[in-house]
Amino acid sequence: MKVRSLAFRTDLLVRRLAGSVILDRPSHLVVRTSTIPSFWWGNFVLVAPDALPEAPDLFAAEFPEASHLAIGVDGTDGEASRCAGWERLGISAEIDTVLTASSLQAPARPARAGLRALTEDDWEQAAQLRHACDESEPSEEHTAFLTAKLAEERRLCETGGTTWFGAFVDGEMRAGLGIVLDGRGLARYQHVETHPAFRRRGLASSLVHFAGVEAMAGGARTLVIVADPDAKAIGIYRSLGFTGTERQVRFQRTVDAP
Repeated sequence: MKVRSLAFRTDLLVRRLAGSVILDRPSHLVVRTSTIPSFWWGNFVLVAPDALPEAPDLFAAEFPEASHLAIGVDGTDGEASRCAGWERLGISAEIDTVLTASSLQAPARPARAGLRALTEDDWEQAAQLRHACDESEPSEEHTAFLTAKLAEERRLCETGGTTWFGAFVDGEMRAGLGIVLDGRGLARYQHVETHPAFRRRGLASSLVHFAGVEAMAGGARTLVIVADPDAKAIGIYRSLGFTGTERQVRFQRTVDAP
């Protein structure tokens, strides 16, 4: 299956680097991340728009033990019209904006913070930041999920091709994000987050700009970031020079997974 979606192409890049198994079926792709079975978007099927009606059955056949359902749609225009009635099954659609930039504008209000790539000693602070930003109901299962995801991100940095960056205020990490390079000119942002008590100080915009400039110095020609079209963050990205180029459609249903 030749993937058209820039968002899913870069998602698959990250999954491959993380060690996920990607199976190419005649009608769909299967992505499995056995190390984090509760990670929805590490365990999903990717289908073409015309295969959407069969997608729930495809997912059930590929992941018979899963407590969630996750279906990606390989399109560029937000194609989701072939799933009428899925709401009755508890399946919801998430349609995000895929933004790209080939150059960046400096933030209008640079943050008063130290911006740099993380070192080995910074990952405990990265974990503290992740937990501070997380808005999910606390549980042992969800804490284990966050721990596993952070461990995966750290391994990605250790094996190369990925760098995690932080914005430090008085020596404390208050914002973070990752950048994954494909070695052929694409760079995908990962998990942009800012501590709730340090928002609206320009930390995110400064860090997105700093990391993008670093990525382009390392050979990236196109920066890719995916955002909720209704969230405040998308305005930050647009102010730095990102423009919307595609829409990414994902369907999901969960019982109790994080």
